[in-house]
Amino acid sequence: MGVRATELRKGQVIERDGDLLLITDYEHKTPGNLRAIINLKTRSLKNGQAGSIRLGSGDTLEVAFLERRKSEYLYKEIHGTYVFMDSENYEQFELSDELVGAMMGYVRENTTVSVTFHGTTAVGVELPSQVTLKVTESEVAVKGNTANTVKKDAVLETGLKIKVPMHIDVGEEVRVSTDTGEFQGRAN
Repeated sequence: MGVRATELRKGQVIERDGDLLLITDYEHKTPGNLRAIINLKTRSLKNGQAGSIRLGSGDTLEVAFLERRKSEYLYKEIHGTYVFMDSENYEQFELSDELVGAMMGYVRENTTVSVTFHGTTAVGVELPSQVTLKVTESEVAVKGNTANTVKKDAVLETGLKIKVPMHIDVGEEVRVSTDTGEFQGRAN
């Protein structure tokens, strides 16, 4: 289905030259009395390569039909791929480190996530806006340093490294934003 360039939005996936491209940035410019220009920044869902596309307002592109399925993250293989299991039919499939590696720091083993499919091929993972993870390593707070907004390094159970306030100790569960990777607060 062809969609005009003016109707595209950030976060949509388009098909171009046999590749699936995620739109990471959308900019619509109309310089003076000239023709409108649409600049798209994209990321390939096959190899993770970034690119850009410049279009006119009348150009059309094919929007990819994507299906979301609940799947359970099982484990990481030695060679760097992540193994998931479809929650409905119990089939296992793998996603490459290049495709989802940066996101997997927010996902614990045996956690259910939404995986995006194009046809029968898994192309990505959708994360909630924030996740709760346990602190496994952090520096010891020094008395007197807790009065201001000093932050210390902490390592979470998935291996993700973030900055947390000085009062957070090993063993506590914290909420982390999946968009920014920042500490959001203690888990209740």
